[in-house]
Order: sequence, then structure tokens, then C-alpha cells
Amino acid sequence: MPEQSPTEARNPRTVGIDTVGTQEIIGLLQNEDAHAVEAASAASDRMAAAVDGAGARLRRGGRVHYFGAGASGRLAVLDATEVTPTFGADPELFTAHFPGGPAALADSTLDLEDADTLGERDAGQLRPDDVAVGVTASGSTAYVAGALRAARRSGALRVLITCNPQAALLQACDLPVVAHTGPEAITGSTRLKAGTATKVLLNSFSTALMVGAGRTYSNLMVGLVATNDKLRERSVGLLVEASGQPRERCAAALEEAGGGVEAALVSLLAGTPVRRAHQLLAEHGGVRAAVAALEEG
Repeated sequence: MPEQSPTEARNPRTVGIDTVGTQEIIGLLQNEDAHAVEAASAASDRMAAAVDGAGARLRRGGRVHYFGAGASGRLAVLDATEVTPTFGADPELFTAHFPGGPAALADSTLDLEDADTLGERDAGQLRPDDVAVGVTASGSTAYVAGALRAARRSGALRVLITCNPQAALLQACDLPVVAHTGPEAITGSTRLKAGTATKVLLNSFSTALMVGAGRTYSNLMVGLVATNDKLRERSVGLLVEASGQPRERCAAALEEAGGGVEAALVSLLAGTPVRRAHQLLAEHGGVRAAVAALEEG
């Protein structure tokens, strides 16, 4: 019988949670979440290795694929779906695979996490330059195990995000990232503390990858594409903040760039036509790199 995951153990700090007032219940829960963030922070060296490894694959044309079930898988879906609107990345750059697809994602009674063959099937089209990220609090989810097996056969980089330092799947990955969160406030409810740590780790992974790929300028979301009035106003404000140029000039540059913030910003910073800004971005990637190339040239 496999060893019990620490995420399934009973938490001595919360054994009386059902005997105290509401504010104390909330305090107990949030104190455990604070421990979860600390656990995620303690894994920053391993996360950096995962980001660097994945970044090398993406520069060769690879893509990121998340594999997870239950609460872990749903957090992976959330992270993957937010990459495009936040950074303007290709919608296929990050894909989250969930056993059973959209129906099971919305209905937790459709539980297919034990379907390792489904994981193998979902990871069956991975390429050597792709990155397979298994997301499992316990580190033993069969669906993830199947996906990592298929990823190994394809030559894809295998990353594991887990909250179990003794996870069975640690041997099935190239780069493990472990947040040792320990027992939950409510025994076995890994949507709580493990979920918090998992979200922190996923945020760190995808955001650091996109920052490294030049999809921000400073801490600004320059990958944003202004497709409606609200986003247009936000984009103009961003351009003013980043370039120091008058609002009217920023609005005109954004209009000329067809709503593309990156090209408008390169044009404003480098004093170059938008058409040239588009060329520089295509050649060098990222606002800083594009502006630096023009200055060096």
C-alpha cells in the first residue's frame, strides 16, 4: 500500500475548527494559506530551473501542456486560459488538459483522475520541444502519470508541480517542483492549502516564462491588444506611463498600430514609424530587445 501523502494527514492546528467562532475559523484557514505561500516560496530554486528549461524549449518552437485532475487540474486550466489575454501570446502556447474535457471540468462528479490511459492519450501528440507539466497535489494522480509516460516517449521536457515531497511521480519527471504544504485545515481537502500553493507556483511558472520571453515592458502588460473601449483607454494609459509621451500622441500611435500596444510603444520609445516597429518586434521579440536593436543599428 502506497505511503500516505502529507496532504492527506490530519492537521493538529485545526482539530477544533468546528468549535470556535466564525472569525477564528477564518483565521485558522488563512493562517494555513500563509504557510502554503511560504512553502511555494521555498521551492523558488526548483521553479527557476523549470522556467529556464521550459524557456529553452519555447525558444525552439515548443509549447506548454498542463496535465491535472480535480482541483489541481482546474487551477491549471485557469492559468493556461489567462496567458493569452494577459500577455497576448498565441492561444496554443499554453494548453491545459483535463480528464473528461469540458464536461468533467464543470461537473466534479465526473471523476476520471484514475484514467492513466486517458492521460497517455491526451499527451500523445507532444513533440520533443514541448513541455509537459504534471499538476497534482498528492503527486500520485494516475491521469498525470499516464501523461508523463507519454511525454517521456516523445522527448518532451517533464515538469511536476506537487505538494508531496515523497510523491511517487517524482521519479517520472525531469524537473520536480515541490511545495511541502503539509496537512490541510480540513483533512484531505487539497483545494485549500495545496490549492493555494499550486496557484502560486503556476502563476510563477507562466508569468516568469512570459517575462523572460519579452512579453512585458517593466511590469506593464504590453501584450495587451485593445479590442474594446475599456481596453483602449487602459492601453493609452499604459503607453503614457511607459513612454512619458502626451496622451494624444499615445492614442494616435495606438490607433496607427491597430490596437497593438507593443508596436505602439516601440514606435514611441524609439521615434520610429509603426511599420518599422512591427518589423523590429518580429525580428527581435519584446519591446526592450526591439528598441535596443534600433539603437545599436
